[in-house]
Amino acid sequence: MTNHSSAPRVEHIALPDGALLEAHSAGAGAPLLLISGLGGTAGFWQPCLAALTPQHQVIRLDQRGIANSTRGSAACTIDQLADDCLAVLDHFEIDSALIVGHSTGGCITQSIALRHPQRVRACVMSGAWGAPSRHRQELFSVRREMLVHNPVAYASSSVFMGYDTAWLNAHWAVLESAVRNAPLTPAAQRIVMERIDALVAYDQSAALSAINVPRLVLGARDDLIVPAFLQEQLHALLPGSDLKIFDYGGHFFPVSRTELFTTTLREWFKKIT
Repeated sequence: MTNHSSAPRVEHIALPDGALLEAHSAGAGAPLLLISGLGGTAGFWQPCLAALTPQHQVIRLDQRGIANSTRGSAACTIDQLADDCLAVLDHFEIDSALIVGHSTGGCITQSIALRHPQRVRACVMSGAWGAPSRHRQELFSVRREMLVHNPVAYASSSVFMGYDTAWLNAHWAVLESAVRNAPLTPAAQRIVMERIDALVAYDQSAALSAINVPRLVLGARDDLIVPAFLQEQLHALLPGSDLKIFDYGGHFFPVSRTELFTTTLREWFKKIT
């Protein structure tokens, strides 16, 4: 792998459709792109940086329309979000990277690996899925209704469903922040709704076996948003992939079990390189 080094940088990357993406780079070593889920923020990965930046140039971004990135005019699809990630790698002059995608970020990772395999050294699909399921359809149908009719309940329920109970009981600031930043305006709700629509519509299950770089599927047994059986199904759709299911951690286990998550990544990267 090419060795990259970088002092912490925050860059703003203009895309052809008018979107302006905020991207972060920190650390030294093999490039590692971290792609967050439905929330779409670079900040999701903040707890992981101390463990990953000594060995990697870690790249993160606020996805289009989220946090410090503007929306632009392009349709919000998984493939478009994948292309946005590639534009970020291009900006940092990175030809190929290790890619870790959590939840919706796992779909974005699949899109990159299927359409631009030369950009992917290896990929980790964390709390992700590979095929449509009634569980996901029913859950996001309920979440759509909450988003429109009670956005504060939408935000708070995401926290209660997303974190294991013991961790949340010691970190109530996460709930308070989610409620404070609930999507209260129609514009904010549209951003979330189009992202939900994109992840529900995405289905590349028939093509996943074509991904032939090293692949790791991660999950947690107590994940209520993307249950572990979906990671097991994803693993089956990726012949030769590795699978690790944590005993607990909820959906947001990169945050609630950061040490285990980052140790698992570092050990797996070492094994495949």
